[in-house]
Amino acid sequence: MTNIVNQIIENKFREIQSRLPANIKIFNTDKPFAEVLNNAIENQQYNSGNVSNNAPSKNTNLQQIEDLIQRASQKYNVDANLIRAVIKAESNFNPFAVSSAGAMGLMQLMPSTAKELNVSNPFDPSQNIDGGVRYLKNLLDTYHDIRLALAAYNAGPQSVEKYQGIPPYQETINYINKILNDLYNK
Repeated sequence: MTNIVNQIIENKFREIQSRLPANIKIFNTDKPFAEVLNNAIENQQYNSGNVSNNAPSKNTNLQQIEDLIQRASQKYNVDANLIRAVIKAESNFNPFAVSSAGAMGLMQLMPSTAKELNVSNPFDPSQNIDGGVRYLKNLLDTYHDIRLALAAYNAGPQSVEKYQGIPPYQETINYINKILNDLYNK
């Protein structure tokens, strides 16, 4: 069973790595992406996406993440509760999360977005939250509407422009509803 799981993980690493630009460097190292990501996963203690019932990783705990959220909230004038809701929806507070599309870290930055934001290590919570909140602030300033900003964060600004509003993607609609529910139903 362990060999099957390892093979699945290895295949997923290859798939994700194939989507990244050839010149991207994670953690400013020359190690292969799969090795870096595997080490990151081994070093963390999150499992099943359920952070609240698990010990935080050796390198980051929930209080540190909360401190980074507060700092970014003040720096970019974005509601800390919104940041927290986005992180919950994106990664469930797992700093080593990687999506099937290749988005990375707490705020699930795509490699191209991370590069544009000068985030050299998307698995570093400080860099990821700072870059993600900076990007979210830009979208909020662009659209002047939280729903459109969240749609652009999830589906990309080009999709919001194409449909001149929230794209008719069920994933995006569910994403917006989940965040707004978390934000306003506390």
